[in-house]
Amino acid sequence: MEKDDLLVKRIRELAALADRRSCVTFSDFLNLNEQNILHQTIQKFPWIKGETFGGYEGAERQIAAFVPDAPAYLTDRSEPEYPIVCVRIDPVNARFAESLTHRDVLGALLNLGIDRAKTGDIALCEESWYLFCHSTLAPLICDELTRIRHTSVKCAVCSPSEFTYVPRTETVRGSVASVRLDSVIALAFHASRNSLLALIEEGKVFVNGKLITTNAYTLKEEDIVSVRGLGRFRYRKTVGQTKKGRCMVEIERYV
Repeated sequence: MEKDDLLVKRIRELAALADRRSCVTFSDFLNLNEQNILHQTIQKFPWIKGETFGGYEGAERQIAAFVPDAPAYLTDRSEPEYPIVCVRIDPVNARFAESLTHRDVLGALLNLGIDRAKTGDIALCEESWYLFCHSTLAPLICDELTRIRHTSVKCAVCSPSEFTYVPRTETVRGSVASVRLDSVIALAFHASRNSLLALIEEGKVFVNGKLITTNAYTLKEEDIVSVRGLGRFRYRKTVGQTKKGRCMVEIERYV
């Protein structure tokens, strides 16, 4: 709670600063829970518009922009210019490179003393890793990140047009008693409904970026569900019913 209170205080400070100076202010990268707190808090400042962006469409970690009614900053722009850059990470010698994971890349960044709040999503596209980070950090990362585990790597700032993210997914089909949140999550992650109740009650489940704390929530087609610690999936559709009246559903799980 103390961390959440500090975030609320920071959001208020940034909103007030944007209003006082008539300019756009930016937060650090926010995870899904922090984005939910942002949307709840910004409602108390109707004269400030809170927007978010993570460097590409569909990014999970995003920076918030606090936009006043008539900011001078946006005189010649329709959208705020977020302080986000994309860094491409490649093995120096692909032939001898290890198969690195998201955790490996993140661990190497944290070992450099980089605050997680200054970095956004880390995505694998073909043989390259793409890191979205605050623009002030890019030079440090490009100079200092030379090894991940036992693999020597090279880093360079790249154009967003180089990054075309197509997430790897797998289709899961099965029957559920209903399209309630807990039932579909249990199918997606091969877990019992009882084991998932605690995750929902502890605020670790989000639907389309919104915190959901009731297991009775009914999913709609194309909803994206994120469960902290487990992953995320897209609820595609209900394809029919079994003879016993159970719903046959199809989901797309990100892997």
